[in-house]
Amino acid sequence: MSASGGTKAIVAALAANLAIAVAKFVAFLFSGSSSMLAESVHSLADSGNQGLLLIGGKKAQREATPQHPFGYGRERYIYAFLVSIVLFSVGGMFAIYEGYEKIKHPHEIEAWYWPVGVLVFAIIAECFSFRTAIAESNAIRGKLSWTQFVRRSKAPELPVVLLEDLGALVGLILALAGVGLALGTGNGVWDGIGTLCIGILLIVIAIVLAAETKSLLLGEAAGVEDVEKIQASLVDGDTVTRIIHMRTLHLGPEELLVAAKIAVRAEESAAEVAEAIDAAENRIREAVPIARVIYLEPDIYDESAAAAGTDPGKVPGGPVSPDGAPAGSSH
Repeated sequence: MSASGGTKAIVAALAANLAIAVAKFVAFLFSGSSSMLAESVHSLADSGNQGLLLIGGKKAQREATPQHPFGYGRERYIYAFLVSIVLFSVGGMFAIYEGYEKIKHPHEIEAWYWPVGVLVFAIIAECFSFRTAIAESNAIRGKLSWTQFVRRSKAPELPVVLLEDLGALVGLILALAGVGLALGTGNGVWDGIGTLCIGILLIVIAIVLAAETKSLLLGEAAGVEDVEKIQASLVDGDTVTRIIHMRTLHLGPEELLVAAKIAVRAEESAAEVAEAIDAAENRIREAVPIARVIYLEPDIYDESAAAAGTDPGKVPGGPVSPDGAPAGSSH
């Protein structure tokens, strides 16, 4: 994901949520609808979340330091994880509490045209934000399904905005249904039920976001396609004859670390090996531009030792896992 694409989607969502939050709160003041209060807090929390994503993107651009030699790319993952916490606590838990109170102490909705009008306006604004996020995501997701895109994306911003916008749209529909049933039946309990459903929805989305960003924080390998490109770039069939083992790790959404032990011919001189390593690094960066940190260790491959299992580091090439390690390798 390009930084500009993610920023465009975040800014669109931020503008929509700020406008919607103000409108919903005004509707709550005039109507007393708990759905409106829950939705106004939801939109305010979403606005804060977009602010967190922007801050994370800015902090991630800092230069590497001696204390943090690999840079600050994971700041984006940290702030995305904070978003899931805010969505769970401020958005979901508050809505559940407000819904419970309204069910326990229902009261009739006043000035019904305020919540209905604001909800219609909010749906239109959220559709604009959701459309922007979809357009930005379509530019990079390729043939992946939406579920695969959310699960595999190494850049957290677009999946976060997509899920937030989807949750906001479904929440607005739930709020409209709750307000409509409360007005139609004259029973304010329906407004509380709508609010309760909004809270449950937000908590489910928050849990999904937390699970995905936790995986990114722990450190994910490069995608299968990038691993295959790196492997193809490493072996030149001349000096570099095979990959003994390899690991990849995302230092940030747009920065990849590659570490590999490569087999070189025993008769090659140190100068020839060094030249081959430099050439391999250039090929990797050309094939996968985000591979910015590369460590290659040359070794002499001993097929008999590998077959006997006496040197677990020297394993034959073969099927690889997504992180580039041969299947069954202990490394």
